[in-house]
Amino acid sequence: MSGMRYEAPGSVDEAVTLLADANGAARVLAGGTDLLVQLRAGMISPDVVVNIKNISETQGIAADGGGFCIGASVAGAEMGENAALKAAWPGVVEGAELIGSTQVQGRATMAGNLCNASPAADSVPALIAAGATCTVAGPNGQREVSVSDIPTGPGQTSLGNGEFVVNIKLPARPANASDAYLRMIPRTEMDIAIVGAAVNLVLDGDGTCTEASVVLGAVGPKTITVADAAAALVGSKVDDAALAAVSAACSAAATPIDDKRGTVAYRTKVAGVMAARAAAIAAERARS
Repeated sequence: MSGMRYEAPGSVDEAVTLLADANGAARVLAGGTDLLVQLRAGMISPDVVVNIKNISETQGIAADGGGFCIGASVAGAEMGENAALKAAWPGVVEGAELIGSTQVQGRATMAGNLCNASPAADSVPALIAAGATCTVAGPNGQREVSVSDIPTGPGQTSLGNGEFVVNIKLPARPANASDAYLRMIPRTEMDIAIVGAAVNLVLDGDGTCTEASVVLGAVGPKTITVADAAAALVGSKVDDAALAAVSAACSAAATPIDDKRGTVAYRTKVAGVMAARAAAIAAERARS
């Protein structure tokens, strides 16, 4: 780590210049809960670490056209304390609040969790189910990108040289709509998900599902959006038959690996169980 520079720019443009000039040898510091571990373990040795926390656009949670704009340096704990965000998008907040311990919660960010690109990232499935987008700044200006297009594989993202995520945007909510995120871990806490499942749905006045999205984490090289599970929910009252179809579709879509945390067979079954439970919780929230 000798000769590593630390920079804390005060503007988006300054950050982009620092990142672009480093030509791939820079790392962004938002919360640092992944970055510092990787630095200490010697997995990475960047020339420059660029702290984005002093940039006003990366700070705070703001109302945005009926939805929300969440800065890239906003920690999970701050999201959990925002009553309006928690009421509108409980599943998104659940995902963010599962990252690490209480101490880590004070630092870890959703944007960092997204850009670390772990297939087991807890905040990503609910963001994708929500249809979230993010603002990416780079040498060619800013672009709006679907959150689902950022991770391309384990540890890999679609961000180009000099680019970083400035904020994450959640859309406006119709009435009778909600979401939920559940995960399975082998230990009671502080572990990496072996399956994550997010469900976002909209009900009409009589409780029939009109829109749905079902996204799995940790059972493939990146998240899996299960169209068949969403189709099973739409037109249903989110009853037992629909939930059984969701479960079957998610087990069929899962492509997990065998490792010390769980076998392929176990993870495949649990993917279906978690998705059905998350759908039931999301529907219950939407009804109330």
